[in-house]
Amino acid sequence: MTGEIDYHVGKRLRRRRRLLGLTQQSLGEMVGIRFQQIQKYECGANRISAARLFELSEALSVPIQYFYEGLSEQAESIQDAPEFIAPDVLSKKETMDLVRAYYSMDEGPRKHLLDLAKSLQSDAEKASASLRLVMP
Repeated sequence: MTGEIDYHVGKRLRRRRRLLGLTQQSLGEMVGIRFQQIQKYECGANRISAARLFELSEALSVPIQYFYEGLSEQAESIQDAPEFIAPDVLSKKETMDLVRAYYSMDEGPRKHLLDLAKSLQSDAEKASASLRLVMP
């Protein structure tokens, strides 16, 4: 379980760093460590001490609890979810670029984009279902 917690905290660290547009180098400089250590924290290879977690929370302007949010629900949601989303999808650069672009829009265009994405998802699901019916 400890490894899973370190991994979760690392992913939250990466997500927040990317959301703020910081590099591992710049975050490392803010807290007085090398970027390689940030890499190790983000992949869960190294544990983050309480003191370092406090420094990182200050540098990233989030409460310490931020790093633990969703930890208890994560295991439940993966088991109960009808569709699986890869755990690292929210830490990918492409995802973060999409989120930034989405929230830079006004409310009207955001609603239209969301509706478009949902309709494309429905079309893809229908096509997939049709293929299952045709394939033996």
